[in-house]
Amino acid sequence: MQLPATFRRLIFLTLACAAATFAQQGEKLYKFHCAFCHGKGDDGMAANLVSPKLPHAPSEAALINLIKNGIPGSDMPASLGMTDAEIRQVATYVRALGRSAPQRVPGDAAKGQAAFGKSCRGCHMVKGNGGVMGPDLSDIGIRRSPANLKASITDPDANIVAGWSGITVKTKDGKTARGIKLNEDMLTVHLRTADGKIQSIAKSQTTGIERAGAKSTMPAFKQMSAADLDDVIAYLFTLRGE
Repeated sequence: MQLPATFRRLIFLTLACAAATFAQQGEKLYKFHCAFCHGKGDDGMAANLVSPKLPHAPSEAALINLIKNGIPGSDMPASLGMTDAEIRQVATYVRALGRSAPQRVPGDAAKGQAAFGKSCRGCHMVKGNGGVMGPDLSDIGIRRSPANLKASITDPDANIVAGWSGITVKTKDGKTARGIKLNEDMLTVHLRTADGKIQSIAKSQTTGIERAGAKSTMPAFKQMSAADLDDVIAYLFTLRGE
């Protein structure tokens, strides 16, 4: 039995209104709980959310879990004061952000790529090419907003990526090893040097260990001109793991 057209339209309008209300509530919750770090989605200091592919949330269930429990060892905290239903509303809104067009950023990406090759590729890898002293940036455009990228370039100490702390180890034979600390226990320290080699050094053979701690191994490019900075950010924002 087919329902009358008027009744079908009523059902459609009811469902559409319910979906709109759900989305509006998700937006309100997002603005209250998330916008302080993420901004409008791609202009905050936290991860860029205006992307159909979120590295830590490949599925709806993963996104809900991420919002609820946060990301251990990162600046992303667990949600506080939100019910499961409200978390689902926020997740729906975040997915809607992912369907938005990425913001347009100033700068020349081609010039930025050239500048990156001269100043950054020695430490950072992009699509299999580059150094290993900094994080792989092949998909940085979907992980970080332009504002976050700018802050990371001009003041890298303010946002050190977990797992990329520098360390310098001096040994009794007069040698010095510098690199990224991979692991450390009571007896040994493991680090990766700029040439990609992994060293395991017994602490009994050291004369000193200097840990970077809250200081990044990346230099601050505070003297970079505004135009050059825009160019580099424009290039980085194009890197989406494709």
